[in-house]
Amino acid sequence: MLGGKSILITGGTGSLGKALTKHIIESYPNIKRLVIFSRDEQKQFQMAQEYPADRFPQIRFFIGDVRDRERLVRAFKGVDYVIHAAAMKHVPIAEYNPDECVKTNIHGAQNVIDACFETEVERVVALSTDKACAPINLYGATKLASDKLFVAANNIRGNNPIRFSVVRYGNVMGSNGSVIPFFINKRKTGVLPITDSNMTRFNISLQGGVDMVMHALFYAWGGEIFIPKIPSYRIMDVATAIAPDCEYKVVGIRPGEKVHEEMITPSDSFYTYDLGKYYTILPSVTKWNLAEFLKEFNGTKVAEGFAYNSGGNTEWETVESLRTLIKEHVDPTFQS
Repeated sequence: MLGGKSILITGGTGSLGKALTKHIIESYPNIKRLVIFSRDEQKQFQMAQEYPADRFPQIRFFIGDVRDRERLVRAFKGVDYVIHAAAMKHVPIAEYNPDECVKTNIHGAQNVIDACFETEVERVVALSTDKACAPINLYGATKLASDKLFVAANNIRGNNPIRFSVVRYGNVMGSNGSVIPFFINKRKTGVLPITDSNMTRFNISLQGGVDMVMHALFYAWGGEIFIPKIPSYRIMDVATAIAPDCEYKVVGIRPGEKVHEEMITPSDSFYTYDLGKYYTILPSVTKWNLAEFLKEFNGTKVAEGFAYNSGGNTEWETVESLRTLIKEHVDPTFQS
């Protein structure tokens, strides 16, 4: 499906952007072009060392900011598929810099949509977060707004065959700024700061996130919010897996944090369907035939009032499974 196609990743120098790049180059070497769009020249320089032009002529690096609509239009020319991964994502930073978060996560999302309509982009997958579900912090609220913009973009496409969809998932294991590399670094001090001993989070590997994006890119009909069926972990199990001999100091939850993360609320259940590997939240009115969609993917409606959150999950990581996953996905040299 990607042979001869051009793909652009906004925020392409981030953890998921780099994982997507690796996957696409290895799995689809006959792509026409893979554009890494981001605003950090140092990260682009470093990534270009990993993918030198003489060995990877398909990869192009494009400096730009999703806040700059004109720059996006220029970058999107000749692009078939867009994966929108650019965002301000740190919860405390967003709480103290709200306008900056709004400019990037909401206005930037609308700029991406507008630029897609102005060019020949065929498919768009936007990355969401569990924090967009029933948000209590600004970051989550901006990502919820972004989700709504991408879903609603399908309503104004007219005869344009473009499809917009969203993928929503929990914490990516080992991603920049996430808890596992933070704990690995902190254990050198002998003390791990614990926000709340009851805290739980969803857990997905970088490859799991990549697989989900590719699924949406290939199979979305337009307007879906895809949600993976993934395990949760308890923060105390993460601490035990990484640093069993450290002191654990409870410091309290940070501004805008939840004890348990949500991905589907009871209010969402009226529009949520089980597709097997994934759930999907559909628009209240679709641009295509719902019965045909459910037949195509063997989908079934979830029960009214169904909810999906990290605290009430039925699948859990253990201390031992976390140690195995850390060695596999975060640090091959890891020893507890």
